[in-house]
Amino acid sequence: MKKLYPYLLLSPLIFLGAIFALGVCNALIQSLGYIPAFEMRELTLDYYRAVISDPALFASVKTSLHTALVSSVISVVAGVAICSMLVSLRGRSSGRIFARMTDIIRIPILVPHTVVAFFVIIIFSQSGLLSRLMYAAGAVSSPEDFPMILFGRDSAGVIIGYIWKEAPFVAYFVLSFMASIDDRLGEAARNLGASPLQSFFHIVLPLCLPVINKAFVMIFAFAFGAYELPFLLGATTPRALPVQAYIEYMHPDLRHRAYAMAMNGIILIITLGISVIYYWMTKKAEKIEGKHYE
Repeated sequence: MKKLYPYLLLSPLIFLGAIFALGVCNALIQSLGYIPAFEMRELTLDYYRAVISDPALFASVKTSLHTALVSSVISVVAGVAICSMLVSLRGRSSGRIFARMTDIIRIPILVPHTVVAFFVIIIFSQSGLLSRLMYAAGAVSSPEDFPMILFGRDSAGVIIGYIWKEAPFVAYFVLSFMASIDDRLGEAARNLGASPLQSFFHIVLPLCLPVINKAFVMIFAFAFGAYELPFLLGATTPRALPVQAYIEYMHPDLRHRAYAMAMNGIILIITLGISVIYYWMTKKAEKIEGKHYE
């Protein structure tokens, strides 16, 4: 019974993982044109060929990559900075203040993306709070003169929404590891003449890089494959790839679901490929860094 106990504890995770794996396999099979409910029983790559041959696909992939990369990089930088400030705050104040600050950081993580889109529209639209404040301050002659941040081809509104969600996630993800680093390492560096900033970049940050890399891959994969914010805040042309897949899935002709699943398959392949490349690059960098210290 003791041997089975760990598996019993993991059974909910195994069950959910199995459901997820079955869903992915089902989507991949449907992307090959096998959907018996719609009298589609022949496996074919024609749907992938049709999607890949569409010039709009490359524009959609470019939009999704741009949104995911820019938002992930900015979120990682902002999240690490927030995490560093929290760790510094823990050393200067009581544990109660530190706990309250971490609770505040946790709030954006819990807010749904649809609500985030609502906040972004209220604040950054041409009729939103920021444009009205600038109009009241005399910075613009009318609210309509406020820059068009939302629904543009540069996906600025989508990126703002992702940063608001992902930067706190990175901070919360890295916080426990950064807080566990021995303070004596930084003290030793400062005794040898290093500034606090040099101590952070040469000691704390390299030690946290493996955790930061994992956080980057997670938020990049999510931002590349998510559709809520691009659907609500993104441009109508070119659409992000997940949005285009969603539109094909909701097409009145149910046979178009094979095209949607083919797009989802492309999203999965691109995400896995980029994650593998990024993982390989970080591992190679860690080996080089390890040889350097040896």
